[in-house]
Amino acid sequence: MASISAANFHTPRILSPNSLPHDANQKKICQSQCRTFPLLRRSAICRASPQGVKRETSNTRIFASVTDLLLDETEEKFRLPKGDTWSVHKFGGTCVGSSERIKNVADIIVKDNSERKLVVVSAMSKVTDMMYDLIEKAQSRDDSFVSALDAVLEKHRSTAFDLLDGDDLSSFLSRLHNDISNLKAMLRAIYIAGHATESFKDFVVGHGELWSAQILSSVVRKKGMNRKWMDTREVLIVNPSGSDQVDPDYVESEKRLEKWYSQNPSEIIIATGFIASTPQNIPTTLKRDGSDFSAAIMGALFRACQVTIWTDVDGVYTADPRKVSEAVILQTLSYQEAWEMSYFGANVLHPRTIIPVMQYSIPIVIRNIFNLSAPGTRICHSLVNDKEEGQSLEPLVRGFATIDNLALVNVEGTGMAGVPGTADAIFGAVKDVGANVIMISQASSEHSVCFAVPEKEVKAVAEALKSRFHQALDSGRLSQIAVIPNCSILAAVGQKMASTPGVSASLFNALAKANINVRAIAQGCSEYNITVVIKQEDCIKALRAVHSRFYLSRTTIAMGVIGAGLIGHTLLGQLRDQAAVLKEKFNIDLRVMGITSSSTMLLSDVGIDLSRWRDLQIENGEVANLENFVQHVHGNHLLPNTVLVDCTADSGVASHYYDWLQKGIHVITPNKKANSGPLDQYLKLRSLQRQSYTHYFYEATVGAGLPIISTLRGLLETGDKILKVEGIFSGTLSYIFNNFIGKRAFSEVVAEAKQAGYTEPDPRDDLSGTDVARKVIILARESGLKLELSDIPIDNLVPEPLRDSASPEEFMQQLPQFDQDMTNNRQDAEDAGEVLRYVGIVDVANKKGVVELRRYKKDHPFAQLSGSDNIIAFTTTRYKNQPLIVRGPGAGAQVTAGGVFSDILRLASYLGAPS
Repeated sequence: MASISAANFHTPRILSPNSLPHDANQKKICQSQCRTFPLLRRSAICRASPQGVKRETSNTRIFASVTDLLLDETEEKFRLPKGDTWSVHKFGGTCVGSSERIKNVADIIVKDNSERKLVVVSAMSKVTDMMYDLIEKAQSRDDSFVSALDAVLEKHRSTAFDLLDGDDLSSFLSRLHNDISNLKAMLRAIYIAGHATESFKDFVVGHGELWSAQILSSVVRKKGMNRKWMDTREVLIVNPSGSDQVDPDYVESEKRLEKWYSQNPSEIIIATGFIASTPQNIPTTLKRDGSDFSAAIMGALFRACQVTIWTDVDGVYTADPRKVSEAVILQTLSYQEAWEMSYFGANVLHPRTIIPVMQYSIPIVIRNIFNLSAPGTRICHSLVNDKEEGQSLEPLVRGFATIDNLALVNVEGTGMAGVPGTADAIFGAVKDVGANVIMISQASSEHSVCFAVPEKEVKAVAEALKSRFHQALDSGRLSQIAVIPNCSILAAVGQKMASTPGVSASLFNALAKANINVRAIAQGCSEYNITVVIKQEDCIKALRAVHSRFYLSRTTIAMGVIGAGLIGHTLLGQLRDQAAVLKEKFNIDLRVMGITSSSTMLLSDVGIDLSRWRDLQIENGEVANLENFVQHVHGNHLLPNTVLVDCTADSGVASHYYDWLQKGIHVITPNKKANSGPLDQYLKLRSLQRQSYTHYFYEATVGAGLPIISTLRGLLETGDKILKVEGIFSGTLSYIFNNFIGKRAFSEVVAEAKQAGYTEPDPRDDLSGTDVARKVIILARESGLKLELSDIPIDNLVPEPLRDSASPEEFMQQLPQFDQDMTNNRQDAEDAGEVLRYVGIVDVANKKGVVELRRYKKDHPFAQLSGSDNIIAFTTTRYKNQPLIVRGPGAGAQVTAGGVFSDILRLASYLGAPS
């Protein structure tokens, strides 16, 4: 039998009573019908019982039965085959934004190897906005709506000429011009009335999808594929649900889909997104971003194996890549995670898109039409049970999302506690002004309720609340209704967060370390989401801080190096050599955003190329200005953490540490001036450090790269008691007295040390003992003593007549005149079996310190040094009989810079880098 198309049964011919045949001819006609449609023979005869036939006395009834059976069989033949054979593809406006892009979409459809395909298409890029603009112009009685409509016509007309030809082109242009003519008449009516109903608006706006779907359908047909195009207003039925949303009527939609498919069977269907109908068959839309929603609804109706959302990004990122450049694509997301992230502003999906597919476990895949090699992000039910052993090592937090331009409204007062209906009254007033509440937080004492609303709505909300509660405010039952503007929401989302201890602690710890203040907090009992409200100006900084903390990106630190002398230059070289290793192995990204000397500074917005910073400083250097330098390094809100590294010995630079720490800038330095300066300033600095999460590291101020400060702190923090700290703290003086042996003159050894680069440019800075005294003061204060530098007796090795010499050169020339006194000291020590050592001592038990030249037996650890080594002995209650010794190189740019570098890496570990 020849195949019968659905068109044969689109409008079945029902015979009227007047046209019924006489009984004599009835059998003949029935036999004729059965020969044409053999299926009817079985159905008509086998289904009817003899009793049923006897009861049929009307010819009308007999032929109605025949026709019904005919339709039943036809619908059976073309019933919609639901299930995994269908895949749904949704192409957004960007995907069909031009002729070339529509061709690409057609290629993807043709190459897809699914057995059956439903393609949901949006209006061409910008067309929906153009259609809304038409309505706005017409309502405003702006005559330019006519030319604006002509622009819409031309956009689609030119696209059609690019892509179509022959009957397809003429057919589409005919429909297009007819639609434009109708729209022009409708807009003219809106122009006259000065108002458009919601139905009128939906009808006008939905035309963009109709045109793009028709064009794409014709392009697919040109490629030799049999397809049908669907106006989803004939199929998709929705009910308005308030708040500018609609709810799909799945039962009615399924009925209409079955009917539509029985009349239009095809293995490829090109359907319009965004548009639908009410139960009264009035055209409507799924509202803004509704195309994704319609694709998900159709996926559910077809019970498809997958819904692919084609867009212009590679998938769902761990954070907005425009704000966090290190954000990465997530391979999978659970429905709940995608839901949460989309609600909080992530560029994922419209929140309601998830609902239709969840009940049928239909996965959604987000893919990039401009990068077909990218696998995208798959959204489905979670595959890993959180309780299972061997679960994947994915981060507990899968992603972060933010919403800007919010305001907090805080309603508080003692009269709220225990009063039923207060919350209902608050949010009833908010509802009355049509505001959208993004987040709610209430104190358990019921003393206050705060909630976030869009900033553009907060004025109306505040006025409504003050009006509603004016009596409570007047009587004092409510103390205030306060508005906190310029806020943002930061949401951390992850299904594995549920029942996992420490996630909140890690989140808030990361925010605290980035010096971010949290204004409000909310967490649902599902534990899939932790939401905080912060200052909008801190939003990007906070986002990067928490993103780094959960190992989704590198721990990125903006650095400013102050002092480009020997230590600073050496440090920059070490940073340059280790940068790649730190990124690859330790996930640490150290970006030097500025380098300054006393005269010139070099600034960068992305990070200075340390392989040629000297050349860049000459080419692009600016006049040094410390305030501008700090503002530049710290002002880059794309980097959550800022550290200033002071490689100078300048007390003026050190005087800024307190202000920097107050601003949330970490400070690392080998400069001793701050910690050995005035006691009150030191105590103020340390108090601030202890109260904040801003770090101040200064290991290299004592012992260069040796762990002196950290060892002392470790002893104290574990409950040990320091009795005495004694040591050779100067690498320069260690070198001098290690080599002041035999017949050598003291001045000769000093000159040798100066030539080797161990001394300062003026050796008197070393020989005066002031540097050692500063180190003694630092250790004394770390041990709990409140001493000033002036409290430390210092044995000055510079002969008194030479202390005021005009220049270092003059000093070196005259120093040999005073060798005899030092030679006599050495000889006396040797005669007693001892050696001379220049030491600093912190006598904690007696609350004093001293710097002096002492004699030690040759078997003493201090007597066995070589070169420029330092040695420090800690005598404590634990190490009383045998002091704890720390020994090693204590001078030179390499080890000092290394100590500073070590502090930088310690800071990175505190800020979230792997340990």
